[in-house]
Amino acid sequence: MNLSDLNKVATAMVTPGKGLLAADESTGTIKKRFDAIKVASTEESRRDYREMLFRAKDGMQHISGVILYDETIWQNAADGTPLVKLIEQAGAIPGIKVDEGTQALSACPGETVTVGLDKLAERLAKYYERGARFAKWRAVIDIGAHIPTTTAVHVNAHALARYAALCQAAQIVPIVEPEVLMDGDHDIDRCYEVTHRVLNHVFQELSAQRVALEGMILKPNMAISGMKCPKQAPVGEVAEKTIRLLRECVPAAVPGIAFLSGGQSDQQATAHLDAMNRIGHLPWKLTFSYGRALQAAPQQAWSGKAENVPAGQRAFTHRARMNGLASLGQWTDELEKKAA
Repeated sequence: MNLSDLNKVATAMVTPGKGLLAADESTGTIKKRFDAIKVASTEESRRDYREMLFRAKDGMQHISGVILYDETIWQNAADGTPLVKLIEQAGAIPGIKVDEGTQALSACPGETVTVGLDKLAERLAKYYERGARFAKWRAVIDIGAHIPTTTAVHVNAHALARYAALCQAAQIVPIVEPEVLMDGDHDIDRCYEVTHRVLNHVFQELSAQRVALEGMILKPNMAISGMKCPKQAPVGEVAEKTIRLLRECVPAAVPGIAFLSGGQSDQQATAHLDAMNRIGHLPWKLTFSYGRALQAAPQQAWSGKAENVPAGQRAFTHRARMNGLASLGQWTDELEKKAA
């Protein structure tokens, strides 16, 4: 493992003013997104859609890296150029989602564990050869009446750390993503308490498995109210509590934190990131690793039609630019409205 090279990649992933595009939807997930815009999900339509994003020159200026799905990393653009090359030409780093989804966790009703460690070392070597320089693994933690259990937190933290160690051995920067879901009616304080517990567990496991913190990126949820909670915490409270949580749980050696949007609206995700960066004086860079919050608007504008590609690219550029500004603490509601 060359830690200096891993650190260079990790630092580049959180370049100020840039963030990550999560274009790693599984075939099932992207089908749901395409169903909503009445587009048939085929290998070709998925390729055309993603190619549209990667060729959006102005939008890609605000993107430091792109997380790909297994299908996408092997695909070529319509003109035969590998999609990974389009990403590199746009000045971004190709990355790959390597987990294989979740399975029910035995003896823990309603909880899951992320799988995919089998043969991961072999897969990582192939992805590295194809051009991937970072990877992603998502653990899913649900909040409910009697969950998460210590068992679910422990097994998911252990798998995340195991994955991270294998990535670094393959000279690939791991994105460590423990997502505490915002589904449910819990308030922001319950989210804070559970996320605190999860992050502490994750860093204990990373340490036990000798993961070099300087060569990884953390992708956490924000401290936020559950979607069904009658009292939604305002932007300032989300920012303040999330920063407090991170200060208590995340070592300063981690180069950066790239938040997931987790079901927030486009603008909400941008406003929260901006408010956090305005707090300032933080040991790590704070940026975005958004999927839906970067892609909902371009998907709608494109709607599967070749003639709508410029409109789709404009919508993507706008969202990427807004989030780029938020990563600097320079976004405003006025800029959002002006551009719209």
